Amino acid sequence: MEERKSIPVVIKVKTEVFQQNELKEYFFEEEGQVVRIGEALYIRYNEVMEGIEQPVPVTMKILPDGSVQLIRAGEVRMRLKFDYQKELETNYQTPFGTMGIRTFTNNIRVSLKDRPFSGNILIDYDLYGGEEKLGVYHLELSFTA
Repeated sequence: MEERKSIPVVIKVKTEVFQQNELKEYFFEEEGQVVRIGEALYIRYNEVMEGIEQPVPVTMKILPDGSVQLIRAGEVRMRLKFDYQKELETNYQTPFGTMGIRTFTNNIRVSLKDRPFSGNILIDYDLYGGEEKLGVYHLELSFTA
């Protein structure tokens, strides 16, 4: 893929959230784009979130070392970081204030293909707010040009 050339893609995202002994599943399909800048690959799309009027711009950044960052902008701002078997800290900014959160990545897998240009990202992680475990998450994102 050429650097800085934006390729339109169809993005499918499935998230399973296990909180307080309850499993919730979310699925959506959106148009987006993929851009390579330097060694990183950026997957960009807009996500409609419950309770927020405007769609939230989301970027998933895939780094050459295999780590991934999930960046949300707009009314809700955060940069979740995922690296295999590592605990990483970040801030979650909402209209109501900023909260420190942490992720622990249990499993992460990124696979990319050239023909057709496509990819899959799978991340299993635990999310913490302070010392409290907020939930167990399973995130799958796939894209196809």
